[in-house]
Amino acid sequence: MSDNIILSQDGYEKMKKELKHLKTVKRKEVIQAIKTARAHGDLRENAEYDAAKEEQGFVESRIQELEYKLISARIIDESQMSTDKVFIGAFVTIYDEEFEEEIKYAIVSPDEADLKNNKISVASAVGKALLGKKVGDIVDAKVPAGVVKYKILKIER
Repeated sequence: MSDNIILSQDGYEKMKKELKHLKTVKRKEVIQAIKTARAHGDLRENAEYDAAKEEQGFVESRIQELEYKLISARIIDESQMSTDKVFIGAFVTIYDEEFEEEIKYAIVSPDEADLKNNKISVASAVGKALLGKKVGDIVDAKVPAGVVKYKILKIER
């Protein structure tokens, strides 16, 4: 894992909430599922037991990952960032020239990306293309479908 974990305060709080849920709720549910499956007898051919153990592995792995990220994270203070250029944590309104529409994205770390909620990763093709650009700039982003052109209309905190 990389030591360069940058999060917004909101992203940091969401990770803390997920970690707490995994430790206090999900872990107990999995332990109970393992106990229940054990009660059904022979573990060698017990699909419930295998599934519960697999789920336990996933939960414990995710707990470790979140703990590492939270300890290693650098939280950005968006209030200290200039809106002269696109930065991690900025809200950027762009004009998609092909579809002739305005779109507003939040530029976030890869750990916070959520395209359904218009949060794009700084590591994505569009995020990389926007980073460091100014209002009025035309940006070419190389995406799997080709090259898309955006004009930066507004940068906000």
